[in-house]
Amino acid sequence: MQTGGVQDYNDIRQDMRATIDARRDLGPEYETALVESFVERLDATIASRVRAEIHAAGPAPYPAQPYPGQPYKKPKRSGNPSIPIALGSLGIGIPLTGIAAAEAGLAGLLLAWGGIVTINIAHAIGNWRHRD
Repeated sequence: MQTGGVQDYNDIRQDMRATIDARRDLGPEYETALVESFVERLDATIASRVRAEIHAAGPAPYPAQPYPGQPYKKPKRSGNPSIPIALGSLGIGIPLTGIAAAEAGLAGLLLAWGGIVTINIAHAIGNWRHRD
């Protein structure tokens, strides 16, 4: 099969029609074998297209593994990693406040927010220690 959009779809449609016609002619006892054969052809077509797209994309912008003797450097992430933690804390904290206060009173409220504050502090310390 060719790797190229419309031709692939036409080939797949033809294979599907042939499989359905063969099932009608051969009967239900051959259905499993026919379906497996079609799936194998479909899988081969998909794999061929993926290989072609990877080949067309060219080499990766950085090596998957470091060269011998050279340490691998991760690309730097942009943005502040603390923002998701802060937003998550607020998102969890609002309903947790209502539940804790209703079920366990002030002690539950202090325990719930103590846990949230502890997680935020641990995250901040981790970021501080791993800064480059």
